[in-house]
Amino acid sequence: MQATTPAASEPAADVIAARMRALLVRAPMAVAFVSGPGFEVVSEQFNHLFGHGDETDLCGQTTRSVHVSDTAHAGVLERQGAAFAAGRPLDEEIEYVRRDGSRFWGRLQATPVHWDAPAGEALWIVEDVTAARQLRLQPTWTAKHDVLTELANRREFERRLAEHVGSRRHEPVSVLWVDVDRFTEVVHGMGTEVADHFLYGLGQMLITKVRASDLVARLENDHFAVLLPDCDQHYAQIVAEKMRASVAGYRLRWGLHRTRVKASLGVVQLHPTLETVDAVLGAGSLACAEAKAAGGDCVRVFVSNGGFEELAG
Repeated sequence: MQATTPAASEPAADVIAARMRALLVRAPMAVAFVSGPGFEVVSEQFNHLFGHGDETDLCGQTTRSVHVSDTAHAGVLERQGAAFAAGRPLDEEIEYVRRDGSRFWGRLQATPVHWDAPAGEALWIVEDVTAARQLRLQPTWTAKHDVLTELANRREFERRLAEHVGSRRHEPVSVLWVDVDRFTEVVHGMGTEVADHFLYGLGQMLITKVRASDLVARLENDHFAVLLPDCDQHYAQIVAEKMRASVAGYRLRWGLHRTRVKASLGVVQLHPTLETVDAVLGAGSLACAEAKAAGGDCVRVFVSNGGFEELAG
């Protein structure tokens, strides 16, 4: 006679509930399920984030208990309702209060459990962003970074590039110019808010394709650039192709919104004929324009004679 495991003998609903409890205890993030004005289930990390422990629990308490005022609480619920009704999550930074009265800034990502019932139960994920927020508020940070994507801005990119233009050092340096194909269609079809979240996610994805010593920047709109020190044209082409494939495989999932795009990339290696920062960026932009003219979703390489080399996409 074959023995049955506890999971096999329990009703399916009990098994699912047990798995959920185990997941929430071990989940390395602050997660909560919210129904109406109260917390239904919260993870251990969620409790710890708000100053609760073994003897106290947010489960069963109202969501008002973690907000600094009635007005702030009502505002969050109102914005959440409006976002869900529009088919998108709520993603914003909110000032919260812990059990001991201390305050911190958290990034709230709220999503309905069922999109066909947006007024029903919701999933909240909260991340402490106090330190990151303080850093972003410093003048030195804002002067060097793009506010939307948190990447380097054009000014910082040009400053870093200028350190290599005309340098007597013999290490090769390359630059990539990345332009999202037909991005205006995303903006027109989904609106600027969804497009902004897409650009942020795309920027964060591009960072994962380069080394820590490289620099990814948002120059303007949907134009990005990558500075690759100690990288010759051959390896820059390899990086560019990986980025092209990654953009083509990237999916934006923002509430009920789904979209995908492709990108054109230009590659240029610094050499003596490119005597200024503008000349380097111009060469990268021209190579990228050549990729767009070829139909997009491909890579083109600027060469010293003013022509272009094709790298199939």
